[in-house]
Amino acid sequence: MAEWDFDRERDEESAVQERQKRKRPSRWRVLLHNDEYTTMEFVVHILLKHFHKPPAEATHIMLQVHQKGIGVAGVYSKEVAETKVAEVTDEARAHGMPLKLTAEPAEEGRDEEE
Repeated sequence: MAEWDFDRERDEESAVQERQKRKRPSRWRVLLHNDEYTTMEFVVHILLKHFHKPPAEATHIMLQVHQKGIGVAGVYSKEVAETKVAEVTDEARAHGMPLKLTAEPAEEGRDEEE
């Protein structure tokens, strides 16, 4: 009986360790930065097309960028965030816009967009 209890306890420890190893991938915020040239309409277009925001939310984020200098376009895994930064930057340059996007780690416990 003692041997069985030992095995069960070891199995429970292994299960706890396995759950701890399977943490959610780190989250990254994609940030839009204000500049004096990129139009507000283009920023809204980017938010609608690449970040799939509803029009009202896209307008709200664009106004944050315009008024505060920065706004959160979305929160994603690192790979998705980096891809979105690259795709949007390419489209902005193709349209002659100097729009700057960056990706940074999201704060723990704050996966929600601002």
